[in-house]
Amino acid sequence: MSDRRIQMLEDKYLRDSARALVEADIEHLKSDFANKGLGERAIDRAREGATDLYEEAIGMAEDNKGALVALIAAIVVWFARNPIMEMFGREPDEGSDTATENPER
Repeated sequence: MSDRRIQMLEDKYLRDSARALVEADIEHLKSDFANKGLGERAIDRAREGATDLYEEAIGMAEDNKGALVALIAAIVVWFARNPIMEMFGREPDEGSDTATENPER
């Protein structure tokens, strides 16, 4: 056999094996998608992202406990502002804003 014929056969075998690999990958993807649809995959990715975010938030909270306590205290005081103002004898403001106080603006 000539060198060109040998090279052609080697190239053909290489091409055929590459094609077989691509077809096997395609069949693998098809079977994978048959088992789990796009919606399920999206839910899984969102769940993994939420888990990662939760773990990161827990780590940050552990590192900054003082700031977290101050934030929670500020939130509690904000929601309890009306009863606190009543304890000191001031009338709580019931959601007033400047638009309702000055209608001519």
